[in-house]
Amino acid sequence: GDEVVLMTPNYAQMWGLAKTWGVKIKPLWLREDLGWQFDPEDLKKVVTKKTKVIQVCNPNNPTGAIMAGKQRKALLDAAKDSGAWLLSDEVYLGAEREAPLTESLWSDYERTLITNGTSKAYGLPGLRIGWLAGQPEALAAIKPHHDYLTLTPAALSDRLATIALEPRKRKQIFDRTRSILQKNYPVVKEWLDAHGSLFSHVPPEAGAICYIKYDMKINSVVLAERLRKEKSVLIVPGDHFGMDGYIRIGTGPPKEYLHGGLDRVDELLRELQKGKKG
Repeated sequence: GDEVVLMTPNYAQMWGLAKTWGVKIKPLWLREDLGWQFDPEDLKKVVTKKTKVIQVCNPNNPTGAIMAGKQRKALLDAAKDSGAWLLSDEVYLGAEREAPLTESLWSDYERTLITNGTSKAYGLPGLRIGWLAGQPEALAAIKPHHDYLTLTPAALSDRLATIALEPRKRKQIFDRTRSILQKNYPVVKEWLDAHGSLFSHVPPEAGAICYIKYDMKINSVVLAERLRKEKSVLIVPGDHFGMDGYIRIGTGPPKEYLHGGLDRVDELLRELQKGKKG
């Protein structure tokens, strides 16, 4: 059977789509000890002649890591050597906190497809606009399948997205995104540091997200559900990325909401600690 190599952790829909296709999924694990980069040696182990697609998310969701140059080269070499399609989700490109604009995986390799949209770096998820970049022959083959999903975008969304993608406006939007991330991440870091060894994390390089490891004897889905039901706070459990013991929190809201959400998380943490002692 055909095989798909999926960067892991990753946007959860990728796993669901691969399962729908009925292919064998081979995870390419990002390593926390490498700053959420993959080991090129691990890539060599999972890519074979049976590999049809290598899918990555760069900048990465949920870790916020940006692929380093060494890993980028290894990825392109592996795709070329195996003849696999390289599918790169780059929806967080433009949401870098300190780093320069992430280099796209677009290259001279013809079997490359790049996906992007207005939902993350642009902060315009309501437009429901995205795009796919690839060679003309590949896009022509894909287009009939697209018609089963949506025939046309809303005219107003299409116009607003066109404005957002104009070079001058695009820079303004990306500058705004960077400013928000630079102001909000310190709030989260201070909160994490205040909890000492309870939490640990690798600072995210991009995206209004922070992927956090916790030292508590509670399943991440259970923790997320209790926060949702008891505190009206939404986080993403690490289990949804195949990694229990982690949570992903959003760092993009206005500061007062961010502080309020973290305060409510603290409330539940105190209750969990109290229950443990009881």
